[in-house]
Amino acid sequence: MPQDQDYQQLRQALEQQARDAGFQALAVADIDLAEHEAHLERWLAAGHHGSMDYMQRHGRKRSRPELLVPGTCRVITLRLDYLPAGREPEATLQQSDRAYISRYALGRDYHKLMRKRLARLADWLRERAGGEYRVFVDSAPVLERALAERGGLGWIAKNTMLINERAGSWFFLGEIYTDLPLAGDAPREQKHCGSCRACLDICPTQAFVGPFQLDARRCISYLTIEHRGSIDPELRPLMGNRIYGCDDCQLVCPWNKFARQSAEDDFQPRHGLDDVELVELFAWDETTFLQRTEGSAIRRIGHACWLRNIAVALGNAATSESVVSALRTRLEHPSELVREHVAWALARHGAL
Repeated sequence: MPQDQDYQQLRQALEQQARDAGFQALAVADIDLAEHEAHLERWLAAGHHGSMDYMQRHGRKRSRPELLVPGTCRVITLRLDYLPAGREPEATLQQSDRAYISRYALGRDYHKLMRKRLARLADWLRERAGGEYRVFVDSAPVLERALAERGGLGWIAKNTMLINERAGSWFFLGEIYTDLPLAGDAPREQKHCGSCRACLDICPTQAFVGPFQLDARRCISYLTIEHRGSIDPELRPLMGNRIYGCDDCQLVCPWNKFARQSAEDDFQPRHGLDDVELVELFAWDETTFLQRTEGSAIRRIGHACWLRNIAVALGNAATSESVVSALRTRLEHPSELVREHVAWALARHGAL
């Protein structure tokens, strides 16, 4: 274990290791998340988490890192930019016959990629300074944006995303929990959203009940990814052609003019998913779905929810023979969930 005077050198060396591993930024936070804990508990009490019961299941382990990993006194947060090249997202959103997939999911699943790099950094730290470490990438109850804000990586904005003034919000976060008492970075004390409310106003389903307050039950990302049941018929027409996630609140954020495209090959679009017709994706059988989504975050929703989401988008597309014909191929699908949304979509086209 290094002495206090050695921690600064250790930190500098760690930052170099992180850059060499492909990360764009690193911050060290203490574990005082009392303010964020209060916000989380109000959010849960309001029911804004919808069917995400896991948000409550772990009690306060999410907001108290030392309960999740005993001995933790610091959390090292790392940023990895993911904005891919490819077709302009706004162009896809304007074409109702094409599928919109959130930019983060166009390439390979980031979880394994980041976890391996974080594990290597943790191993380097262990060899260099001793101590205990656990790494997380959406794999445990962790308030990653709160920890990143606490470490000064950015601020949690009105759209509840973390924003960095030099990188916008198109990035992933990963964490290393440690008992090594590194000096913590200064937390962000000011949010730089000002009077801007572009993200709040652009939301297709008006999921923001106020600045910094998201009702997940109306959020398209929640509806298309986390939610496994029937989508509220009142919300379906508002979803447009968004079949997996939604980026609208990021696309209009003025801070994202500073975002840079990722140099990671794994984050670039696969199988042409940044520019593909809904009809083509709706024709995928389960085998094709599993093949095309291997190594992708999309696979986790399963084939039935994939078809459910596309059926809604086809219901919102301009009426055409190809759209109606595609929907009719799934009218007798084994899944009641799929049949329900297909029938709704056909009714939208006056074809049921």
